[in-house]
Amino acid sequence: MSKVGFGKNVNMSFDEAVTKVTAALQAEGFGVLTEIDVAGTLKKKLDKDMPPYRILGACNPPLAHRAITAEPEIGMLLPCNVVVRQTESGAVRVEFMDPQAVLPLVEKPGIAEVASEVRERLQRVMNAL
Repeated sequence: MSKVGFGKNVNMSFDEAVTKVTAALQAEGFGVLTEIDVAGTLKKKLDKDMPPYRILGACNPPLAHRAITAEPEIGMLLPCNVVVRQTESGAVRVEFMDPQAVLPLVEKPGIAEVASEVRERLQRVMNAL
């Protein structure tokens, strides 16, 4: 995976992956604030076909509060995005934004702690799939 996130292929359908990742996020204290159907939007707006691709905007309110209290501008980096997508070959992949990847953008005390805790929780979500 790239330097901005981590993920894995899962042995389930696209819809099942969306459902399971949403439930696993909830088990770690995250809610899904936004859900963007990228494939549907591109079809509607550009008449372009692509495999299913969904972006879930996940937020853990206590951790978001800690981060925003430490650095109000961090809201530009929230929520944590989770991507569920089907590859051209038909595999289903779940990918997570790594909150530690953006630490160089925010040099405030306390942010590294929050980013580390969020990463650990997202890692557990990935492992639960």
